[in-house]
Order: sequence, then structure tokens, then C-alpha cells
Amino acid sequence: MTGTVYKSTGSWYTVKSEKGDFIECRIKGKFRMKGIKSTNPIAVGDHVDYELEETSDKVTGTINKIHERKNYIVRKSVNLSKQLHIIASNIDQVFLLVTINNPPTTTSFIDRFLVTAEAYGIEAILIFNKIDTLDEVTLDEQLFLQHTYQEIGYKCLRISSTENKGVDQLKEMMIGKVSMFSGHSGVGKSTLVNAMEPSLHLKTTVISEQSKQGQHTTTFAEMYDLSFDAQIIDTPGIKGFGIVDMEKEEISGYFPEFFKLKDQCKFNNCLHKEEPHCAIKKALENDEIPWSRYRSYLQILEGDDEHYRTDIYNDDRIASDETRKSE
Repeated sequence: MTGTVYKSTGSWYTVKSEKGDFIECRIKGKFRMKGIKSTNPIAVGDHVDYELEETSDKVTGTINKIHERKNYIVRKSVNLSKQLHIIASNIDQVFLLVTINNPPTTTSFIDRFLVTAEAYGIEAILIFNKIDTLDEVTLDEQLFLQHTYQEIGYKCLRISSTENKGVDQLKEMMIGKVSMFSGHSGVGKSTLVNAMEPSLHLKTTVISEQSKQGQHTTTFAEMYDLSFDAQIIDTPGIKGFGIVDMEKEEISGYFPEFFKLKDQCKFNNCLHKEEPHCAIKKALENDEIPWSRYRSYLQILEGDDEHYRTDIYNDDRIASDETRKSE
């Protein structure tokens, strides 16, 4: 029998059968260790084969095969830095919720997220949320940020869940697809999902109440069916994705605007730092590439998760940003 994993809580997996029933399943012991380097061999979104177990009072199942994943997204496992934690798999698109100041979403967080989505072959779309709360200054900032990412080629949506602006457009983009929503806590993810599907309100409340009991433990992803022929994977408490298994030379390939220019660099293995005749640095100096994107690239290259301390271009970048804003 074949089904899709909707929820994972450690050793048990909730699988939805092709008929639409939900069955609680476990993994066969041997299967657990077979060449899987992640801390969780099975993730939400996985397509699996399972057998029903008739022995107990309750009908349960045993998973004996995972179908090949179209894609997956990971974060680094908290305890074992070298192991991965697969958050979800077989995702059609991932929406990153961005808020300007409540809470602030940094460009380095956005770029890290986009690079990971590019690396794993998942379409990423930016949602600028809470647009009803913006004043003149923050509205300028939001539109500037949106322009930056649209120029690169990313789809962007402007949404206000409370005023129901942009929600129907978002629903249209989700029909027939498995979507994932991500972003810092407080960006309005639950409010947005409830605006699209009010009947889920009860579920999200129950789940958040449960997870409050053990906020120090892992929070688990879960998939939901929506009434307008769409599915979402909710990832509570996951703020950022790990960038893993990436060679330094590969990173610029996941910045689409860098990728277009890479072939024009003098050296094949150019890292776009101090090398002469670098097409990317030339584009940067001509204001054809945003400084914020280049800074994010350097952060990822240096493996610095939070702060990039040797920003040699800082003064130039500030001047460039000021010039652009005044145009």
C-alpha cells in the first residue's frame, strides 16, 4: 500500500492512504539505519509503501519503502552538527513571509533561504506580509526590497491577512500544489493560513497549545489538506534552514543574477572576492547587483551564520543605497 506522510512525531508517522484514510505507522528496524545520514529517515511529504499490522487492537502500519524524493529541505540537526534534519520533502513551492519591522526580516535571512531553495530545486516566492501596518518610511523600504527581488526574477506578493488583501491571489497560486510557508515567528504565518482556510483555526490553536508544553523539544512539521485543492506543510518554530553540502565554488550558482555573469569571470574557479577581472565585482561596482546580495553571498562563503565582520565595501554600499533611494 502506498501513502503520503502527513505528520511525524519521532517514532510514529501519520500516513494518508490513497483512499484518504489516516494510518499511524512505524519504521522497520533494519530500514532505520540503511545509509541514511539524516536524524529523521522519514519526513513529512514523503511517499511511502507500508503494510498493515493486524496484531494490535488498533490498526497500525509498518513502513518498508520510501519512494525517491523530488526534493527536500533541511536544517542542521541541533545536536549533531554533521547530521541533517530533513524538514519536509516533495514540495512544489515555498513561501517566505517577510515583514519589514514587526518583526524585522533581514536581507541575509531572505538570501540564505533563497539559496537553500535554489540548491534543493524548490521554487521560492516572497510574501511581504502585514502591508496594512506600513507607514511612509517602511512602505518605501518594502517596495525597494520587492523591486530588488523582482529584478532578480523572484515572484513577490503583497498581503494583508487582516484586510484580506492579496489572499485570493495567493490561493490561486497554491491550487493543485504542495506549498510550505516559512518565516520568523511573529510574521503572521498562522493568521495568513487561517485567513485562507478558517476551518483550520481550531487545529492551529490546539497544536500551538500542545507545543507550548515542550518548547525545548523538537517541533514537528505537519501537512494539511485545504478545501480549495491545495496542501500546506506547516513548520512550527523553524526559523532558518541549514546550508549544507555546498562547495564554495557552487554557492554563486545559487544566486541567479551571479550565475548569469559567472562565465564572464577570467577564472573558472573565481570566488568573486579578490580575483582580478571578476564580472560579478564589476557588476557590483556598476550598481547592477545589489550590495545586500553580495554581502549575503560573502557571509555564506565564509560560513558565518550571523554577522559578516569584514565588510570591506560597507561605505561604498551605504553610499550606493542612498543614491538609489534618492533616484
